[in-house]
Amino acid sequence: MLADPITVPILLTATERAAPRQDQSAADKKATLLRLLGLIPSPRSIDYVHEKTPYQLHPLLTEQRHPKTWNFSDRIADDLEAGYRMLFAVDEDIADRLASFDREAQVLERAVQAIEEAILSGQKIYVFGCRETGRWAKWLEGSLWRPFWKNLQTRDKIWAKVRPEIGDAIENRLIGEMPGGDISLVSPLKGWQDLMLTGRLQFQERGIEPGDVVFCISASGETPAVIGTIYEALDRWTKRYPYEAEKLQKKLFFFLNNPREVLLPFDRCRVLLEEPGIVKIDCTTGPQALAGFTQMQASTIDAFLLAHVLQAALDRSLRRFLSDKEMARLGFGRPVVLADKIREFPDILRAATKIVPSLSRMTASAEKTFRDGGFVSYLASRGAGTVFNICAEQGPAFHIRPLDTVGTKPRKSRIQVWVPQPNQEDAWRTILGRPFRTLPSAFYEKRLDQGSADPDLLRIAQESLESSAEDRKLLYDFSFSDQNLRTKGPEKGDLGVLVVISPEEDLLTDKDSYFSEFMSQFLRKGCQMAILFITENSDREINKIVRKIPDFDPDGKDIMAILSLDPAGDPLAINRLIASKILLNAHSAAVMARTGRVIGNTVPVLDPADLKSIGQATALVLSHVNDVLKKPDWVKRHGIQKPISYGESNAVLFDAIRFMEGNGKQPEQDSSVALSIIRILESLRLNRAFSLEEAMAILRETGLQRYLRDVATQSQ
Repeated sequence: MLADPITVPILLTATERAAPRQDQSAADKKATLLRLLGLIPSPRSIDYVHEKTPYQLHPLLTEQRHPKTWNFSDRIADDLEAGYRMLFAVDEDIADRLASFDREAQVLERAVQAIEEAILSGQKIYVFGCRETGRWAKWLEGSLWRPFWKNLQTRDKIWAKVRPEIGDAIENRLIGEMPGGDISLVSPLKGWQDLMLTGRLQFQERGIEPGDVVFCISASGETPAVIGTIYEALDRWTKRYPYEAEKLQKKLFFFLNNPREVLLPFDRCRVLLEEPGIVKIDCTTGPQALAGFTQMQASTIDAFLLAHVLQAALDRSLRRFLSDKEMARLGFGRPVVLADKIREFPDILRAATKIVPSLSRMTASAEKTFRDGGFVSYLASRGAGTVFNICAEQGPAFHIRPLDTVGTKPRKSRIQVWVPQPNQEDAWRTILGRPFRTLPSAFYEKRLDQGSADPDLLRIAQESLESSAEDRKLLYDFSFSDQNLRTKGPEKGDLGVLVVISPEEDLLTDKDSYFSEFMSQFLRKGCQMAILFITENSDREINKIVRKIPDFDPDGKDIMAILSLDPAGDPLAINRLIASKILLNAHSAAVMARTGRVIGNTVPVLDPADLKSIGQATALVLSHVNDVLKKPDWVKRHGIQKPISYGESNAVLFDAIRFMEGNGKQPEQDSSVALSIIRILESLRLNRAFSLEEAMAILRETGLQRYLRDVATQSQ
């Protein structure tokens, strides 16, 4: 059994790798900068730089800046539609990678066969991811698998033929999970993603057995909890059965989005990559549209591929018992050919680019709402899991207020998500496809105490376990209920966004539907309404429906964004849901950029709350400072200066974190990353120690984006 912690060689920055013989010069530079700042690296910083190297992920491809979006924030500030085209241009990397799977058909065929066998033999299918990929693992269960079986069970004659072959419990046999369980969808448990142990324990607690099929998804390819999960599956198999790689390859699968060569320096990754019994499915597309933000391209290709693998397995399994006519009633036409389904992604992307003008209007409206102090409320039914995932991720990713808990007064989060259910419990059922589930504390407390991992990480994980207690689910209510309307209902200046996915068209004109009531609530208050419609109908047919909506003005103040897709052969609505993900990913990035939370194609407002995000924050400081130091205007005024090092960046960052922790609640735009960048550059520009208080004054008065635009041209 493999245990935490894993030690690996210290990872170097690109500059350090390019000039490995400059150790003494680097030391001199470090002394110069830190002496100038009057700063001694804190014990936390020293520990991080030297002992937490497994979490320093800046060399990974997913953490790099994409050349297609290098100046994204400037472009979208000037021209919304041009900014959207930049984002969709990066999604073309997904299409390119999917096309290459034609040459790698065998690896996906193994996955299809594994799920088919599990369905037919009564085995479980366990899908485990972390953060973004964990949300989409739960989406696979709650938005695809469970709704499909619930729908099939309403068709009495068909279910009567299927039930004896697969059993009553089929709906419960796919489990989507993430570190910390359901509560981590909105409030991630600190420390849980950083431990291989937690992945192992959740595997055990969920009752996954040798012979069950396990899919682990890690966008970075190195997430400790995800790797711990696949190792636990491997260990349990080899304890029960003789080791045979060929048999293991029918059970264990690992999705990753970084190439092998950048992951090999990590010991935990190297063991995984070299294990022949684990099938590796490389979904590398390259850098993300926003550096390190794997909610975009990485999780999109992972979700798209695994969803179509699942759909192909369902098709093959059910055709054993059902006729072609019966399959057609379930939405399956001709037998699913996985290679053909993968080739449909470019069609989704082309359809998305066609609605850029209307999507840009929706973004402009959301931006204005935020700037004017208003709120944006989303309502979705078929797309509830998709909308929820993207909105929940915005808080930690862009350092905005997280989704409000019950009773938050006054409202703090500028975004809220509602699902068309009358109460809290049913709302969770819509999002998850099942009741909300908590981690049983009694199981984890004893086993975490016995862990051999980093003591600090174990302590953090143990403390955060209390956040998964049963009453935590009561803190979040996403229902479209009378109570929520009274306390969080629309006010003048708010924006309502309705996400409609075929076959939900009739709900728009049904005066008794939740959709109609949602629109009525906003329109009665004079608020603007936007409808994002992913449909199988033509624009003309949808426009007829829209014009029947009372008080909705698609030619005036209200917004209608229609994306049409062919529904043929898409019984799980995968393409429609992925289309909504792509559009809402882009919309989220656009709004955040227009409100100053994206600089270039980086997100320097991120909150360094865990080991991975501290590494991301350190690399952001490094990148932005060194970009300025090599600009011709800076060199002309201040001379050639050597790039700052990773250690220097981290020392200044931890000092900024300490400063912000000691100053209570901060405005959303305050960021330890931005504070560090300004402090370093001003100290170098003025050749004196620049205080954190001075840096904070510049940040609040000028903002990081304008500061970075102007600093290179300023003299001492």
